[in-house]
Amino acid sequence: MAKKTKGEIDASTEEKIKEAARKVFTKKGFAATRTRDIAEEANINLALLNYYFRSKEKLFDIVMMENIQQFLMAMKGVLNDKNSSILEKVTTFSENYITLLKEHADLPLFILSEIRANPEKLAANMGAKDILLNSNLYMQIQEATKHTINPIHFIINMLGLAVFPFIAGPLFQAIGGLKQNDYGKLMEERKKMIPIWIEAMLKV
Repeated sequence: MAKKTKGEIDASTEEKIKEAARKVFTKKGFAATRTRDIAEEANINLALLNYYFRSKEKLFDIVMMENIQQFLMAMKGVLNDKNSSILEKVTTFSENYITLLKEHADLPLFILSEIRANPEKLAANMGAKDILLNSNLYMQIQEATKHTINPIHFIINMLGLAVFPFIAGPLFQAIGGLKQNDYGKLMEERKKMIPIWIEAMLKV
């Protein structure tokens, strides 16, 4: 059996750490996660983790950005599908995006902090302009509104309807006296409701 080169070992170890971090961050959230927890999940010592990733913050940023990129690349085909309608695209996008946010509760706050800190870098890393603004969905919205309304309004609304309830989740849970499971059910309902609201906007 051929021995792995140093580069192959490094890449393998990095992926092992990132996968462990995804599991721990998803289970505990950013604040409650310790680097020691990640090292134990990856079955490595803490010094080795610190060698590859200097801080929990840096590792979290990398993992979250990869989650966003993977999601957007998966959605690129959906948004550019010439055989599906606007509402079919919005439905698929909403279903997948809300599922992602439920699995990664810290993701909305990560996006918000990155938007405030360095929006140009975030946009470039995500490739959002190519995926959203150069999509078939964007052109469909232009045609549906006869170019009288900027399609960015609809993109903002689509994302806002999905993301904001997760950012303000603790507040809404407190106001409504809702448990986590009850609020989760509300988010599942939004998967069906967001396309209905977008359709109503298109008729204005």
